[in-house]
Amino acid sequence: MLYTVLQSITRGEGINMASLIAQILASVLIIFLILPFHELAHGWVAGKLGDPTAKYSGRLTFNPLASVDLFGTVSLLLFGIGWAKPVPVNPRYFKKPKRDMAITALAGPVANLLASFVSAVLLNLVVVLSGGSVLAGTYVPSTVVTFLIAFFGACTTINISLAAFNLLPIPPLDGSRILAMFLSDRAMEAYYRYQNIVMYVLFALLLVGVLDVPLAILQNLFTSGVQFLANLPFYALGV
Repeated sequence: MLYTVLQSITRGEGINMASLIAQILASVLIIFLILPFHELAHGWVAGKLGDPTAKYSGRLTFNPLASVDLFGTVSLLLFGIGWAKPVPVNPRYFKKPKRDMAITALAGPVANLLASFVSAVLLNLVVVLSGGSVLAGTYVPSTVVTFLIAFFGACTTINISLAAFNLLPIPPLDGSRILAMFLSDRAMEAYYRYQNIVMYVLFALLLVGVLDVPLAILQNLFTSGVQFLANLPFYALGV
């Protein structure tokens, strides 16, 4: 996010301070509430599938101190994409380790998409309460309304970005756990052998923009789905 701001300054473009503040506050909310929610979703689903590790580790909590990761926080503030400390999961508790690990991994991105849907609904409520119309795509502008629309819009966008990012099939992201369900044990071992190194390479790829295209494809897909579902009740009411 701040990286985009710096690009705008370099190109000589103006900065909307209200929008910038809204994005920063949205990022703070994501760091201290949604990232813990993402990890809690992993732990909760793992528990339902028979693994109590997260529960006994004290990670079934919204407490951000249990989840905040320094590099993930910096990445979120810079690029709008970040991560928290992963919830411990022990696949030996699962009846079908590969399948249940994939389901557990999928829970995190689903949590982000749920949060993005809530943010999009709240944005639509602001539009309607301002005297505008979701159906017509208009709102009655004021300082508060404009700020809230920017804030909930940023919350929606960042959550969608996090869901798309975590679904990339690259260790240690959630997408790698989903892909592992389709790999042999030997291939899976080789796949994860160098995941610590891959994490730093991933950070570098984010910096130079190599992942922009695959992320954009996923983000556009998720954005269309979230917007459709969030708009649906307002369209039904004709507002």
